[in-house]
Amino acid sequence: MTERSPSVDSLMRAAREAAERAYAPYSRFLVGAAILTEGGAVHAGCNVENASYGLSICAERNAATTMVSADGEDRRIKSVAVFSPNVAPCFPCGACRQFLREFGCEEVVVENASGLRRYPFEEILPNSFGPEHL
Repeated sequence: MTERSPSVDSLMRAAREAAERAYAPYSRFLVGAAILTEGGAVHAGCNVENASYGLSICAERNAATTMVSADGEDRRIKSVAVFSPNVAPCFPCGACRQFLREFGCEEVVVENASGLRRYPFEEILPNSFGPEHL
């Protein structure tokens, strides 16, 4: 992270705050995510459920679509922090991992009983398929 970029702690704080805004009336499983872009911007998102479960959107994809909407050029993900008060650690689901991969995600940060843990993206989605394979 660059000096002007937020710390990993503040990125996780943004993910925690996003989880507080989650709309999860069916599962009550609250998730927040915060993305740090290569340019130093932070974009947060929360999960939004729907009575038709397949139409629900995860926090990580919500944060990524917010990133895309905010800036047409700063779309490379340096780091994503994921938080849920329901379970720790809370990792991105498979669909979210692939979605984050699309934007070159380099690192995933989660929280467990010992504190914050950082994982290189390649470790959570090895041998992934990306735009360079097309």
